[in-house]
This record gives sequence, C-alpha cells and structure tokens, in this order.
Amino acid sequence: MSTLTRQLSGTHETIRAFSRRVEIPLLGEVAVPSPDRLAFYAGVGLLAALQIVEWPVALVIGGGHVLADQHLSGLAKGLGDALEAA
Repeated sequence: MSTLTRQLSGTHETIRAFSRRVEIPLLGEVAVPSPDRLAFYAGVGLLAALQIVEWPVALVIGGGHVLADQHLSGLAKGLGDALEAA
C-alpha cells in the first residue's frame, strides 16, 4: 500500500469517526462518538444508575476510556510515522 493511500485511508477513518455532530443549546456544536463508544458509555451510565457501581467509579471508567482512546490513536499514528520513516 502506498504512503498516499495509507494517509488518505487514515484521514477518511478520522473524518468518518467525528463527522456526526449535534447542536446543543448551551454548548454549541458537539461531535458525537461512534455507536460502539456510545454503547460503552451508556452501559457504564446504566451501571451507575442502577447503583451497581458508584458514580465516581463510572466517571473514572468513562474518563479513562476517553483518555486511553485518544492516547492509542496518537500512539498508532506515531508508530505509523516511525515505520514509514524506517
């Protein structure tokens, strides 16, 4: 696969992942996560609502998931750039 094809493929995936946006009155336009991420957050929220886990634990789980996802996407990009340069 050529470098240009890899770049365009990665860009297309990024655009597709964050192309859904919703207008929220006080916040403005907000990107909506993909359906699988929404299901995860809904599941954690449901566990907190049913008091299976405490709400601070649910917040930590959700926040950690967001941070890990951002870190892994940056890590994957850095790894791809390093492999490309090699």
